[in-house]
Amino acid sequence: MLMGRRVASIISVVAKLGIADYLEAGPKTAAELAALVDADAGSLYRLLRAAASVGVTVEGADGKFSQTPMSEVLRTNAKPSLRAFSMMGSMDLVARTWDNLEYSVRTGKPAVEKVYGKPVFEYLQEHRDDAALFNEAMTAISTIDSAPVAEAYSFEGIHSLIDVAGGHGLLLATILQRHPQMKGTLYEWPSVLEGAAKGPLAPVMDRCTLVAGDIFTSVPAGYDAYVMKHIIHDWPDDVCVKILQHCRKGVNPGGKLLVADAVIQPGNDPDFGKILDLEMLVLPGGRERTEQQFRELFNAAGWRLSRVIHTRSPVSIVEGVPA
Repeated sequence: MLMGRRVASIISVVAKLGIADYLEAGPKTAAELAALVDADAGSLYRLLRAAASVGVTVEGADGKFSQTPMSEVLRTNAKPSLRAFSMMGSMDLVARTWDNLEYSVRTGKPAVEKVYGKPVFEYLQEHRDDAALFNEAMTAISTIDSAPVAEAYSFEGIHSLIDVAGGHGLLLATILQRHPQMKGTLYEWPSVLEGAAKGPLAPVMDRCTLVAGDIFTSVPAGYDAYVMKHIIHDWPDDVCVKILQHCRKGVNPGGKLLVADAVIQPGNDPDFGKILDLEMLVLPGGRERTEQQFRELFNAAGWRLSRVIHTRSPVSIVEGVPA
């Protein structure tokens, strides 16, 4: 377990070099791959040997390396692809803030503000290359949990849906493709919307509107349902209450609030949400929540938690109705 960060770094470099893309056509030696990725052959062999020791690649008797099910998801064209998410783990933004986890634990404040002197999303606004990788990584994660969310909820009676701070709109696109009678809106920062129209929403743009704005100031009104995936976990309770109040103010009579996030379970079983919770602590300053914490949050914003729907991904759907 103590070597876990080293293993993550190995995977991140394998992803960044595009090794899985080159292995798609068949096994290759470290020397062949080094020529393709502009790396030192001996050092690349050592990297791939270490990767093979944890199942990310496999070395044959002929000295050639092949893909495994783990490395297949590191291909650019894989569905789902975790290449961008793997690369994000070695970004200075992520690595340096995790290096300062102790600061966040002692103070309760995001480490990113200690390291960079500003909130994480302000940093991303100013560093477009990092922001592009971050958005790509979030879309990659969305390829894992968007379909499970769309499958787990019936959306019965919902004719208009707004995806609040939905990135490039993969979740919204997935839902709209399953429900041809529905119209959707993606509400995001202007800089994020730049890549949305030609992204996952392209096939359904005839039923979709892109609206730029600031979720901390207002949320468009007049929708049957407001959905947010991996948004509420970004923020502390007081900020979340304001966002949820905007949604409550705008929702149509009888409408729904759908928050797709990890719901922390009691006990000590392995739980991805409990690790992600610390990422929320060091980066945006938010948290993953238990069902009771969601209930209290909803109550404070004028919603009533009606049910929690678990999906086949680490994400659950926390449904709220107007209180």
